[in-house]
Amino acid sequence: MERNEFPADSVAGNNPITGFSRILSAHLPPQKKKNTGKTTKSSVNSSRVTKEPSRFQCTVSGCEKTFTRKAALSDHDLACHTDERLYECELESCRKRFGRRRDRERHQKLHKKKGVFVSKGCGHSFNRQDNLIAHDALVSAPVGSLYEVTKLRNLRSNPSANSGPVVVEDFISKGKVSEAEAEELFGIFSRSLNHYLWGGIALVHDNLASVRKSSSLLLAAILTVTALHIPGRGETFDVCYAEFIALVCDSMFERYHVLDGIRGLCIGAFWLSDVSWKLSGHAVRIATELNLHQSYSRALRGSHEHIEGARLWYFLYVCDHHFSIAYGRPPVIHENETITHHERFLELPTITQADLRLHSQVAFFLVLTKVYNAFGPDIEQVLSEQDLVRLRHFNVDLDSWRIKWEPLLAPNPYVSSYPAKGVILHLNFGKLQVGSLALRGIKQPGELTQDRRELAGTAVHCALGILQMVLEDADVRNSVVGVPIYLSTMITYSTVFLLKVQQKWGAFKLGTDPVLVRDLVTRTISLLNEVRAGERHLTSHIAAGLTKMLDRYTAWETHGQSDPANIQRHSSNEAKQESSQIDPAMFDFPVDYSSFGMFDSSLPLYDQNYFPIGFFDVMAPTFDAGNGH
Repeated sequence: MERNEFPADSVAGNNPITGFSRILSAHLPPQKKKNTGKTTKSSVNSSRVTKEPSRFQCTVSGCEKTFTRKAALSDHDLACHTDERLYECELESCRKRFGRRRDRERHQKLHKKKGVFVSKGCGHSFNRQDNLIAHDALVSAPVGSLYEVTKLRNLRSNPSANSGPVVVEDFISKGKVSEAEAEELFGIFSRSLNHYLWGGIALVHDNLASVRKSSSLLLAAILTVTALHIPGRGETFDVCYAEFIALVCDSMFERYHVLDGIRGLCIGAFWLSDVSWKLSGHAVRIATELNLHQSYSRALRGSHEHIEGARLWYFLYVCDHHFSIAYGRPPVIHENETITHHERFLELPTITQADLRLHSQVAFFLVLTKVYNAFGPDIEQVLSEQDLVRLRHFNVDLDSWRIKWEPLLAPNPYVSSYPAKGVILHLNFGKLQVGSLALRGIKQPGELTQDRRELAGTAVHCALGILQMVLEDADVRNSVVGVPIYLSTMITYSTVFLLKVQQKWGAFKLGTDPVLVRDLVTRTISLLNEVRAGERHLTSHIAAGLTKMLDRYTAWETHGQSDPANIQRHSSNEAKQESSQIDPAMFDFPVDYSSFGMFDSSLPLYDQNYFPIGFFDVMAPTFDAGNGH
């Protein structure tokens, strides 16, 4: 076997690349070099025989370095022997300091290459703020040490994965929804629905193209929710909803997440009643993976890039409590210092009216969470007389909440005076929930003490106030289609509570007027039937369900209030006809109605077939005005 022989001076044995280049050049035709007549730098350097002596020596003990120029000695002193850092990085989010100007200039060039958001923990920089937040999630977690040792990619997010230019490929580019229709839906959401979420906390983009580049999940959520609110867009809703659910499923096992994905989950939770609870919990889990629960403390320490993360964490707290406390479920986000001291966040200089609206909700749910933790979800447990005193204190807390927050919320150019009027709605709804607890588990009229009657009377008054405000205040009436489904919960809860109290406790003068109750319920049903919304919007289903409940209540009054069998037969035909109009495939909540406890089991004034499956469990655990036996 032949062996290639290399010259004795070859370096191929030490450097394969150099050796390969020599072999390659030996087989290529020689290249002619132009004689330019110029002296090259290398030739000049090679001709330099002598070197200027080092005349400047460092005077620091133990250093002994010498330099040929005095300026070089000064640079050496600044870099090695002093803590003084005169030169600061000009980037707002960095502000790193250096002893020498050229070090700062070299550092600032890195920002242009790598990104403008710099981690204070390790110095890594990123082009996007949410990528920085995702990166910082490793700082204090034990898994961060594990990653540093193993370097396994699946232990951490990839914050720089999407920092470069991306080609947008989504269900719009695939032709499932036209770009023109998507632009129209985005515009409607941006100008209207977005402002019901406390002034636009959920959307930080001002155009559709920006959303498409950022998050397909956010895009699908916006288009789905908007199509739900527009008459005649059922087909578009179906396409967008299917896309949204598919993206949500994919996100369950995604390793990399962005803040806009969380925003998309929240938007879906606030308006899509069939998946609200699932989306809310999923959003909270992703947020904790990104360490958004730590953004508050970092923002207070002056980290501007964490302000948006803290703001989103409060947004998640409200979302979580909308679909836990009102549903009688324990919330996921607990009341640590970030929540109990949330007003410190409002001292930051970048706070807007949107933040005030959001934090008014945080303060509201702080009170209701205390109520939930004090008395629990057991609908059979009767409160003691001492517990009734605590209920009164909670009502005082709610009054104080209104006094503090209502004057702070200014009118919004998109939703008029709804922000301040929403405070009154929530006050009434909070007191309704507190007061109804006085009747919890009560089975006999003799258990209705004077204190219980007064608290129940307050609940009745607040339920009447909610319906009257929805019917008679133009700003609230116009928001029935647009406001997240929590308002639908208020309306339905109030209506059912009034019918229940009148049916069971009307003879005990708890403040219900049968004529007024019937009038308000009838007008509420008419309003829900008249509003313009998509055919799958919750209002039409609630109207159908309340109509059936009112029919059964009427039958109970008409037939001597004593023969449940006649009442059941009286409305059975209407029940079958109405239920056929509701598509059960739209909803997926499994509900145990045996423990519903809303009405006497012997007098079923409601029929779950007339409400979307899962909607009535909003009220089932928390609302029980007594079980009749």
